[in-house]
Amino acid sequence: MSDWPELSLSDWRDTKNTLHRWTQVVGKIRLALTPLVNHWWNVPLYVTGRGLTTSMISYNDRWFDMEFDFVSHVLRVRVSDGAEHDVPLGPRSVADLHEEVFSILKSLRIDCRIWPMPVELVEDVIPLDRDHQHRSYDRDAVERFWRIVALADGVLTKFRAEFLGKCSPVHFFWGSFDLAVTRFSGRRAPDKPDADPITREAYSHEVSSVGWWPGDSRLEQSSFYSYAAPEPEGYRDSAVLPSSTYYNAALGGFYLPYDDVRRSDDPEKALLDFCHSTYDAAATKGGWDRAALER
Repeated sequence: MSDWPELSLSDWRDTKNTLHRWTQVVGKIRLALTPLVNHWWNVPLYVTGRGLTTSMISYNDRWFDMEFDFVSHVLRVRVSDGAEHDVPLGPRSVADLHEEVFSILKSLRIDCRIWPMPVELVEDVIPLDRDHQHRSYDRDAVERFWRIVALADGVLTKFRAEFLGKCSPVHFFWGSFDLAVTRFSGRRAPDKPDADPITREAYSHEVSSVGWWPGDSRLEQSSFYSYAAPEPEGYRDSAVLPSSTYYNAALGGFYLPYDDVRRSDDPEKALLDFCHSTYDAAATKGGWDRAALER
């Protein structure tokens, strides 16, 4: 667990922007064909031994999945009747991948329509089926990205196992392009009448969330993050670990630079210290029933 690769945003910005939009094409297919699960848990992708998957999607009398295989560098579509198609991953536009994916689904008699507008992007918002701008693919950078996500998934899974209360899976959100796990206090959050329906569903209950994010123009630094929603009084002034953790007021949470974890003597311990101390701040300041919720 000590070989955490280097991956600065500047090293793979164009590839990251392309891959982000590719995951939105696939993620939107999962969203369109699965029933709503609380807090949009039917939406994310999940880490596998080779990349990221939709997990199984039921479709009439069949089922299928879609997996970004970052070992063979293909998007693999597998159907329960034995059909299988590989979409090559390489320097190709978002629109090109979108066209091939939906052509394959049509050939498999899977009828699916998605809203082509990408979501949660801060720049270059181009419909996915018309995006010929984003077309970069650095195989080495993608493999390092996947290794970071897989290593972080392992640590977050250990952290998740310590909690007896309601807790999300460790999952990869293709909207925000981050890996996250979320603990719940068990209490409903105050109503937010002005919030959009997506936000209302996501934050209907009190949460403490922790994850990894590769960064974008708002913070050009890969980071682990943790936040509480709603944020309890005094939370942002809490003492947390490791010492390089800071509160980012613009983004609304504690942030720990990924490179500080990677370069530490024990990256797993550094990340667990971050998970434990930021959760402790949220649960203590928020008055959670910790005796009932923690293992």
